[in-house]
Amino acid sequence: MLRFHFTSDDLARVRIASGPDPMWETMLSAHLVNELHGARTFGAWRAQVVADLPRLALPYLHLTPSRGYSPDFLTPPAGTTDFVDGLDGVLFTHRDRLRTDLDRLSAQKPVSAWATDLRNGLVKAVDGLGATMTAYHSHAIEPYWTRIRAAVDVDLMVRARVLAARGVEGVLSSLHPTVVWDAPVLLIDNPTVDRDVHLAGRGLRLVPSYFCWRKPMTFADPELEPVLLFPIEHGVSLVGAPAAADAQAPLARLLGRTRAAALQALVRPTTTSGLARRLGASLASASEHATVLRRAGLIRSTRCGNRTSHELTALGYGLLSSSPS
Repeated sequence: MLRFHFTSDDLARVRIASGPDPMWETMLSAHLVNELHGARTFGAWRAQVVADLPRLALPYLHLTPSRGYSPDFLTPPAGTTDFVDGLDGVLFTHRDRLRTDLDRLSAQKPVSAWATDLRNGLVKAVDGLGATMTAYHSHAIEPYWTRIRAAVDVDLMVRARVLAARGVEGVLSSLHPTVVWDAPVLLIDNPTVDRDVHLAGRGLRLVPSYFCWRKPMTFADPELEPVLLFPIEHGVSLVGAPAAADAQAPLARLLGRTRAAALQALVRPTTTSGLARRLGASLASASEHATVLRRAGLIRSTRCGNRTSHELTALGYGLLSSSPS
């Protein structure tokens, strides 16, 4: 059992990440590549990834065994929504942290000569870490990132509703079936862990995750900034047509498939260029879709300088939530 002990200050400092963390998604997906879990959910994605996995990605898989410990330094405590920023955080890990984490890994399994050099902070080994993480991420995560983000955005919309209706304690109570809020303690049922984490005023950062599988998780080191990764519902498939395509068919018939996708993409506010990236469309096309949705009262647009940002209105949220799921 994993137990997070809250004070009143900690409840006031609970925060939810604004999107998926690419460093956690990269590491947790590597667990699934190393050993097949969740074949029904991840099988097609894993088959694609394994089929032509670059050799340069293999050292990263060596650091991320599917069972037991993976080094905490691979997921910087501050969190990020950008892989490049996160990678910088990994590569600037203090030598003491490298030594501590890799000693813990080597106590669990034999490590390579490269991992030993990394433990000692050798520049060539650290450069190699950047290369292998980039190779793995570029192959296994980046091509699927839009769908990962879309799935997490749906979860964030749900959390926002729960927060508005039931407050922070309601959010904590509804994270996952293995999680129980028994004030002032958050209990996570995990048969492989028996640990108490006293937040002591630091608060708790909640991170919805696509590749977090079966149960929430956190850092192995309780002294690091408190974070709790929790699994989301997988309404968006990473391979082929989205799993929710049939469920969204009525909305697509009403708005058109691309315009329905645009409405879904704006669960998290963004600019016109951001919408274009999420849709894989041109800037002019994204602007046209935003105009139609705005005139229908489904989104609102705000201009600041030469940028226009878009967000869902209550009507837009209502239309999405009333679509069958």
